[in-house]
Amino acid sequence: MITTKTGRILRVTDEQLAAAASAKAAAAAFPDPARRKDVLFRVRREEGHELSSWWMIGAFVLTSGIVIALLSGVPGGA
Repeated sequence: MITTKTGRILRVTDEQLAAAASAKAAAAAFPDPARRKDVLFRVRREEGHELSSWWMIGAFVLTSGIVIALLSGVPGGA
């Protein structure tokens, strides 16, 4: 049994451990494409560190408010 960083307990066999070790070694040879220098906003976060959906809702409300405020100054609008 293996315990993850978040406290989750996983049951694995010896074959799965060997396969995971070889996969980890193969993955180490190829860097994570989300962490390339030319990728600006795409980031893979650790488990449990996902972005809250409230940030997206707040960004939408703020952007909508700014657009409405700017459009209210345009003459000839409804």
